[in-house]
Amino acid sequence: MRPLAALLLALSLAACGGGDGGRDKTSLVAAGDISSCFWRGDEATARLLDDIPGIVAPLGDNVYPDGTYGEYRNCYHRTWGRHLDRTRPAVGNHEYRTENAAGYFRYFGERAGPRGKGWYSYDHDGWHVIVLNSDAGLERGTEQYDWLVADLRAHPTRCTLAYFHHPRWSSGRHGGKEKVIDAYRAMYDGGVDVVLSGHDHHYERFAPLDPVGRIDRERGIRQFVVGTGGAPSYRLRERVRGSEEIESHVRGVLRLEFRPDSYAWEFVPIAGRDYTDAGQASCH
Repeated sequence: MRPLAALLLALSLAACGGGDGGRDKTSLVAAGDISSCFWRGDEATARLLDDIPGIVAPLGDNVYPDGTYGEYRNCYHRTWGRHLDRTRPAVGNHEYRTENAAGYFRYFGERAGPRGKGWYSYDHDGWHVIVLNSDAGLERGTEQYDWLVADLRAHPTRCTLAYFHHPRWSSGRHGGKEKVIDAYRAMYDGGVDVVLSGHDHHYERFAPLDPVGRIDRERGIRQFVVGTGGAPSYRLRERVRGSEEIESHVRGVLRLEFRPDSYAWEFVPIAGRDYTDAGQASCH
């Protein structure tokens, strides 16, 4: 986003209770692809968390390279681990370089939902929030898919958000993942408003899209790719249809404010960087 446009959006968001002037109203703050003992980007984003309240949502690949318990204790814990008490994580593919993502489940404990599964849900600030494991089966007929459908039926809230590691859509190096398409269809049918993912190391915001990628302003899901938690950036590929805003060489976190029938977002960059993206939208 161009600096002037970003400034105008941020001022508009602040006037509505978002932006820098409304961080005390933050509901959730998220990013994925975060920590290592060999880079400093994770400490820079952790400093942002020090000043931003709300639920902390790591979006997977939370510690590199293998997601071991030792890496969590020695690398992640000194940065994002400062906010463990308010963290509700998602698991990524790097965690599964350790058998059964054992380091992830040991470190986060009950905060990660049922051990060995990695999917769970919770209510927060009037919203229903769903956390999925995109490294486990999400296809129709799997245990996790059936759980997702049942959870959506059991929580017919006005506004719903979901997050998991692999994005359905992405203009980054890895691209969108077909393996989450059945879950995306279920979330679309169930009225999910917002999805957050990581995996590709860039920031990207999509228009509300239906399951095949067509813009749907009435029922579509708005997806954010926020693989900006500290890991080195990736080059972008060809821009995917529906992508509204994108930036590759950036680190930071996505701040969300949950309102009764709408939400506001703001991408907050690390100190010394001026890129941002802010806005607001209604729930379905």
